[in-house]
Amino acid sequence: MGKVAVRWAFAALALIALPSCHRPAQPIEEQTVVDPDEWPNWGRTGTETHYSPLDEIDTGNVSALKLAWHFDLEPGYTPTTPLMAEGKVFITTGHSHIRALDAVTGRQLWEYDGGTRERAKTALQMSWGSKGIAYDAGHVFLVTTDGYVVSLDAKTGRQAWKTMDFPDDAPRNANGAPRVFGGKVITGFGGGDISPARGFVSAYDARTGKLAWRFYTTPGDEVTPANRKAEEVMRKTWPSGWKNPDGTRRGGGGTAWNAFAYDAELRLVYLGVGNGFPYNQNLRSPGGGDNLFLASVVAVNVDTGEYKWHYQLCPGEQWDCTATSDMTLATLTIDGKDRKVLMQAPKNGFFYVLDRATGQFISAQKIAKVSWAERIDVKTGRPVENPGIRYNGKPGLFEMWPGPTGAHSWQPQAYSPQTGLVYVPVMDMPALIGDGQKGGGEVAAGMGVTLIPEVELPGGHKSYLKAWNPVTQTEAWRVDLPGTWPGGVMASAGGLVWQGQIDGRFVARDAMTGKELWSFRTESPIVGAPISYRVKGRQYVTVLTGAGGQGAGMQTLGNAAYRTDYRLPRRVLTFALDGKDSIAPFAMPALEPVSDPDFKPDLARAQAGAMLFGTRSCIVCHGWNAVAGGAAPDLRYSPVITDAATFRTIVKEGGLKLNGMPPFPQFTDDELETLRFYLRARAQAAPAEQKALLDKAKAAKASNARPQDFAGRWNIVIQSPIGPQKAVMDLTVKGNVVTGKVTAEQGTVDVAGGIRDGRARFEGRASMPMPITVKYDVTVRDGQLLGENSNGPFGTFPVSGTR
Repeated sequence: MGKVAVRWAFAALALIALPSCHRPAQPIEEQTVVDPDEWPNWGRTGTETHYSPLDEIDTGNVSALKLAWHFDLEPGYTPTTPLMAEGKVFITTGHSHIRALDAVTGRQLWEYDGGTRERAKTALQMSWGSKGIAYDAGHVFLVTTDGYVVSLDAKTGRQAWKTMDFPDDAPRNANGAPRVFGGKVITGFGGGDISPARGFVSAYDARTGKLAWRFYTTPGDEVTPANRKAEEVMRKTWPSGWKNPDGTRRGGGGTAWNAFAYDAELRLVYLGVGNGFPYNQNLRSPGGGDNLFLASVVAVNVDTGEYKWHYQLCPGEQWDCTATSDMTLATLTIDGKDRKVLMQAPKNGFFYVLDRATGQFISAQKIAKVSWAERIDVKTGRPVENPGIRYNGKPGLFEMWPGPTGAHSWQPQAYSPQTGLVYVPVMDMPALIGDGQKGGGEVAAGMGVTLIPEVELPGGHKSYLKAWNPVTQTEAWRVDLPGTWPGGVMASAGGLVWQGQIDGRFVARDAMTGKELWSFRTESPIVGAPISYRVKGRQYVTVLTGAGGQGAGMQTLGNAAYRTDYRLPRRVLTFALDGKDSIAPFAMPALEPVSDPDFKPDLARAQAGAMLFGTRSCIVCHGWNAVAGGAAPDLRYSPVITDAATFRTIVKEGGLKLNGMPPFPQFTDDELETLRFYLRARAQAAPAEQKALLDKAKAAKASNARPQDFAGRWNIVIQSPIGPQKAVMDLTVKGNVVTGKVTAEQGTVDVAGGIRDGRARFEGRASMPMPITVKYDVTVRDGQLLGENSNGPFGTFPVSGTR
């Protein structure tokens, strides 16, 4: 049978498999439907659509879906996407721990430990775990977080080959899923937030493990055969070079740690490239320039790694703008013509459609709230930046939407050719960014910026599942989601969209309307994307439960109302129409405050400890303001923080390294005690914060307090991240207008506002050390002042007071 005939046959089979009510809205590519029974790669095929052509489970019968089997996992990293091939489900958890399970029964067949915890030399090499693995031609491929690329026999789990990908000791880690495209294992790495190390992508021969090519994403002295043409393109966009006068590297980054796609006909691999380092372009590239290939999609030849084309999202990147979100390939009918396109909804808040053969810009529109750019110019494909986005040398902080976690992070989007829609987990999350302050301000040393990534601003801390029409660049429908960290998405030919949620539900929706058709209470949050496969004519859907995957400790405050506890049960859950399995109900024990009777508040020391927590990597796993997000224990409730010897053994000496907690020998003894003091202060504040979360909905209801009830002098207590803060509030009320002063140890703030529906809302300006707005939303009940204090970008905290 000729190539054209084969292509026609696959398309015909796909159309026959679709119910008449689910006619394809866009052309179905051969790559989307081949091997429909299996799910061998991160996005199933090189098109990275996260789409299953199976349709036994559909909109008409999904309500009958039941649990077929489950497999219990140990605590550890589980926001991953499983694979299915050869009748086995392959999963990775923790630090490259691989298991093969029988796809019908869930029985474990073999397991393999990548050995990272024993070998890792730095905290970065141990951070989180692998998001996924790959399968091809009888082998499972993984990349350990400390840089080993490994091939395992899929039948036995025996190691076939193993090679080190990292060429030097620059700080790097690998936690994205490798891909196997065109017989090559494609892998990248992360670390572009902490070092000017030069980013690259490696391709290894899948049979032998031999390095086939290495493509560098920023310029450098070493020029590989794959990079000759790319170097010519890159170097002229770094007009002042990338080195310091002493020859050390000044600028770099461009790590490609997550997003890859593949067109088998064009023989092109698409690389999603990350941010630059330092963030501040004046430090990275004083002469300006676009600084390619930062924040770019780059197409290279799969056989040689040779550069073909690029498209840059954010020229002169300096805001953690990356192209590391999933890239989806499809054929779309645009202006009456079929166009082979690449689609991406990256962190910067726009949805892009590019010609994947040439890199030509086709269209882009905002998919979330965006403040850094007005639009993407249709003629040049470049952003029209808003005033203030170039913060270099300017005072104050710039309000940036989206923030560094993005409008869309690494959680997979899905595309259905049936509906022609892309389903994107979207966030509205702002940040504040500005020039680095003298003497500090950086989240990580050397970034050159003041960055507050978890900001309380109106309209923020929201997440959605959005169905997006890439042809018209319009929203088809949206669903509001709980929390601020939405799970990855899968679409299936039964007209369904599948997604897990932070509130511990696994949901199937109508792909055309977004209507919820089925859900299952999983007992734990879900972040990883589901898959679907078929064995002996029976369709299954599999997903892993477990929270985590947030970058640099962000996206924790917005989820604090939900239990994302590290100890919640993590499982592999598999569903089918005639499933007969069940899981026992589970209830986490109530959070118990730490007993610490000897603790005495000290504001200055707590603030110093907060700086250590934020700049020494603690925040990465244990969360913003020490509010954990499920990646590691919540230290506010850990008895370890009350014992200096135990704390030292774990934090400085590595006593729990094999549990995933890296040692931090660089802490001095004084710094260690200051850090512990901060955590003890957070533990003191935690019960009041928890109560405020539980009472928030109740407190939001209208009160019968009268305007005159607010007047007078109040002794108030604010439950801040560094412990209870006392202040005096003097309020004057005239009609419904309230004015006054709030005086605390740090100074006095003049406030003004109004009273409505029994609530007083007023605000003022302060400096801590940058200018911020301090807001109050309070009511009076039984003679007591109750409500919230929004302390600029640092968060919203409970406040109470008495006259």
